Amino acid sequence: MSFNFQENRLFVESKALSEIAQEFGTPCYVYSRAAFESQLAQYHKGLDGQSGLICYAVKACSNIAILNILAKKGAGFDIVSIGELQRVIRAGGDPKKVVFSGVAKEYKEIQYALEVGIHCFNVESPDEIDLINQVAFDLNKIAPISLRVNPDVDAKTHPYISTGLKDNKFGVDIKQAVSVYERAAKLKNIEIKGVDCHIGSQLIDMTPFMDALDRVLNLVDELAKKNIIISHLDLGGGIGVDYQGETPPDIAAYIQDVREKIKGRDLSLIFEPGRSISANSGVLLTKVQFLKPNDHKNFAIIDAGMNDLIRPSLYSAWQKIQLIEPSSAPLKTWDLVGPICETGDFLGKDRELALEQNAVVAVMGSGAYGFSMSSNYNSRNKPCEILVDGAKVHVIGKRQTIEQQLENEQLISE
Repeated sequence: MSFNFQENRLFVESKALSEIAQEFGTPCYVYSRAAFESQLAQYHKGLDGQSGLICYAVKACSNIAILNILAKKGAGFDIVSIGELQRVIRAGGDPKKVVFSGVAKEYKEIQYALEVGIHCFNVESPDEIDLINQVAFDLNKIAPISLRVNPDVDAKTHPYISTGLKDNKFGVDIKQAVSVYERAAKLKNIEIKGVDCHIGSQLIDMTPFMDALDRVLNLVDELAKKNIIISHLDLGGGIGVDYQGETPPDIAAYIQDVREKIKGRDLSLIFEPGRSISANSGVLLTKVQFLKPNDHKNFAIIDAGMNDLIRPSLYSAWQKIQLIEPSSAPLKTWDLVGPICETGDFLGKDRELALEQNAVVAVMGSGAYGFSMSSNYNSRNKPCEILVDGAKVHVIGKRQTIEQQLENEQLISE
């Protein structure tokens, strides 16, 4: 494991996290290169011998150094904005391995994506198909598309990260998909390539995945009868990770199960993992500023807040929190709360920890939807990002300054 204890001190690869906290301060995101590469390798292992792409979901952790590492290991990328596409290109990623998802693509985003030559658009509505066709016509290009279908499968995950139900904003009802494909097939600047399906995140049970796949394959057969030939299946991401003792599925075995389902079909496969690659590849280091015990509740006030890591506040996400060095303080139950002026500003509640002032703790599993969802709320600067490669330490994201926060703002003249 990339994060492990050595003589009661928590290390990332060959570097003690206490040394990183001392040198770079807190709050601070710390990532393991080996962990990123190892998780990506599991996907490539499952896909070995099968035509397809592993398109890392940039939104999970979008630092260009991370994207560069994954690109060098053969990853493609799943993007949802022109900014993410520009990040991929800046990081050395290949646009031909990019799929463009998202429900609200704009003309200029579609234009740029066509100009750089992305692999495919994952479209979410008939109106979007019309816009893509218009942009492609204006550029005298043919736009490759895959329709995201909503199979109405309950992924049994948190409502905020469920995406495959009919109540969700994503995709086209699978019952309407044939008519949407037929309409798209008549457009001169559209080339139908695939079917896209993503039912949610942090999924541990593979049954919903396979249920959705069965429905998608039935759709593929219906389309073939109408001479609309699908060349790839994009099955999205969503595989869960171990935050609180969950047992995640074996990635390579899951892909092998998918390959067994499509045996005999001329289909390539696309997967869009984000969390399963990055979550446990990073931690957030934060220091205890003050201890505030009372008769009802013990509060540990830390220097990281919901602006740095919003998952616990946003949807009550649970992430393990542990001391990075041993402590002689008494073991007590603490709520770890941040500096933000919101009652919902916490990173963990009811945690049994031996805390003392100035102790540094690691919020585990912070590599996904950590820094990428951070903000400047309360005018707080974003934390730094550190990448560890063996014993080497790289600053891949400098700590933000107030000058950088304010550089795009200006006073008005009287």
